[in-house]
Amino acid sequence: MIRRARTLSVLAILLGGALALISSTQTWLSVTLVQVTDEPLAVPGADAVALLAPLSLAALALGLALSIVGTVLRYVFGVLAVAIGLALVVSCARIAAEVPVDAVAAAVTTATGLSGTETVARLVAAITETPWPWITVAAGALVAVGGGFTLATAHRWRGAGRRYRTDPAAAVASGSRPHDAIDSWDDLSRGDDPTDR
Repeated sequence: MIRRARTLSVLAILLGGALALISSTQTWLSVTLVQVTDEPLAVPGADAVALLAPLSLAALALGLALSIVGTVLRYVFGVLAVAIGLALVVSCARIAAEVPVDAVAAAVTTATGLSGTETVARLVAAITETPWPWITVAAGALVAVGGGFTLATAHRWRGAGRRYRTDPAAAVASGSRPHDAIDSWDDLSRGDDPTDR
């Protein structure tokens, strides 16, 4: 299990972030307005929770970076993942449990041109909830669990692969800098195979 700890942590964070990002584009709430005969107003997750898309993208970026960072950054990223996951859970659980009018205020203002909490509350006849807020709560929990698992197991992870490291001896031999693409072209010009290292 410890061998797969990095993979499990990264997958949990990526899956939670991807699910939350998808959720931000889905209809969370359907609003019926007073004295309006049109179709109910659909409110996507990104409108109901303004930070949903940015937090989801942060989780995705963090999950990808976690697969290659060193030990110290594993702990930093683990703490960040827990914080992002908890922020998603708290903000989305409020919408899922309470279905507050302020979650639809921006959409109602856009549709009617009227603003203000009391005005919007008077315009709203009914709000119907879809399963997406609860799905996003689960996604946030998954990100937080991935971060917690990172914190618990990061000290046992194997180091990043050779491709992410520089060889100090080779850097000194080539003039105190790593071998780069230009050096590889020079090797080819001399008839040497740059992949044979």
